[in-house]
Amino acid sequence: MRDEFDKIGMRRSVEGVLLVHEHGLPHVLLLQLGTTFFKLPGGELNAGEDEVEGLKRLLTETFGRQDGVKQEWVIEDTIGNWWRPNFEPPQYPYVPPHITKPKEHKRLFLVQLQEKALFAVPKNYKLVAAPLFELYDNSQGYGPIISSLPQSLCRFNFIYM
Repeated sequence: MRDEFDKIGMRRSVEGVLLVHEHGLPHVLLLQLGTTFFKLPGGELNAGEDEVEGLKRLLTETFGRQDGVKQEWVIEDTIGNWWRPNFEPPQYPYVPPHITKPKEHKRLFLVQLQEKALFAVPKNYKLVAAPLFELYDNSQGYGPIISSLPQSLCRFNFIYM
């Protein structure tokens, strides 16, 4: 990451928050690697790439169907911004005042799914639907970004059809 920062500057990444509902409760779709690591779908943007177009590209690369049917991704609002102030793993929902050049900016977007969707999940991952009440205040299990999603999503009024 240090070499990358010296060459192209701050890393820009995006992640999608895909919501489904089950039993009248909102659930976030997460990719599970192993038994204890969870992540939102997304990744790094290419240099000069638009954030929304980059997220659509990354979602298609991750969940794209093998039968050639094109998935239409509807990217809604920005849910949050997270910053990595230095080359260590911790990220914060703000830039600390003593940091003039953050090393990474991660933007989270709400992704609206169609009524029915079919995903091709990568072999090394498992797709899980985690209810918001399980994520809430559970940074030990999900990390600070995912565990803060219930607070970030509370400004939306979900209507279940």
